[in-house]
Amino acid sequence: MSELQMAPEQLSAFVRGMPKAELHIHIEGSLEPELIFALAERNRVSLPYASVDALRAAYAFSNLQSFLDIYYAGASVLLTEQDFYDMAWAYFLRAKADHITHAELFFDPQTHTDRGVPFSAVIDGLHRACAQAQRELNIQAELILCFLRHLDEASAFATLEEARPHLGKFIGVGLDSSEVGHPPEKFARVFAEARKFGLRAVAHAGEEGPPAYIWSALDVLKVERIDHGVQSLKDPDLVARLVRERVPLTVCPLSNVKLCVFDHLAQHNLKQMLDLGLVATVNSDDPAYFGGYLNQNFVETFEALPLSANDALTLARNSFEASFASPDQKRLQYDRLQACAEGFAR
Repeated sequence: MSELQMAPEQLSAFVRGMPKAELHIHIEGSLEPELIFALAERNRVSLPYASVDALRAAYAFSNLQSFLDIYYAGASVLLTEQDFYDMAWAYFLRAKADHITHAELFFDPQTHTDRGVPFSAVIDGLHRACAQAQRELNIQAELILCFLRHLDEASAFATLEEARPHLGKFIGVGLDSSEVGHPPEKFARVFAEARKFGLRAVAHAGEEGPPAYIWSALDVLKVERIDHGVQSLKDPDLVARLVRERVPLTVCPLSNVKLCVFDHLAQHNLKQMLDLGLVATVNSDDPAYFGGYLNQNFVETFEALPLSANDALTLARNSFEASFASPDQKRLQYDRLQACAEGFAR
């Protein structure tokens, strides 16, 4: 297709309306304050905040750890299978409104099992919502189990063992939580074991951590995708490898600003990533905490950076290419995206 030309208001409508995949969404990070308070009341959980407004006012973070502290407090209201279903279904309704047609959701079982919540309650509630999203919303939805990197290897192994009876309900493993001081090598053996089960592999790397963590995620954990990866541009040899091997990066612009990785969205390196040929995608990370779901990330990023309609098309296409959808599913998504672009280009 030739170069897409759009007026600014048309470009905004295009990025909102184009079909897209979301590959970096922590489902616990979609837990809005209103739902936190509703679940707290249902489960008789006491919260250290007087109101929804007081909780939302606490969302001023100086770094990743300051966010994680409040994130884990919010997750304390999740106790039953129905809670996890309600949380995921609320996300899928927003995903539908944002024209997300494929979603791969991260979930953190250790956050819950360490509180005595059964693993089955976590995954069964999430899986039920995924099945309903596919059936009723036409969203292809998958789950990726993430290990908490601030916990030890033994805890990750125990979680993988708990997950074995549920292997048909999730497609891969990931690595999240506090990055600095917890290099990927710490979980090399766990990822090797997960690969024996046929699970895909991704990992957070290069958000606050150095480019070396991205190298390790690729070479030690054998991941297929890098979550964040914005620090990769500090290492030209790494960039060359990522471009050559078409390793996707699941970039989260509003999250990067909220956690002070960049001071302002106008300083973000997403445009530079695309110009270098990196397989960058746009995602919302923890949207309830970071100021917006996927379309909000697109709209604000396109307002702040000199991104074009062709960049939007590339980002959406990258999101499907980077997904773990089947080749047939990807072809269908590409066709839908192309039809949308052609409709706007007329």
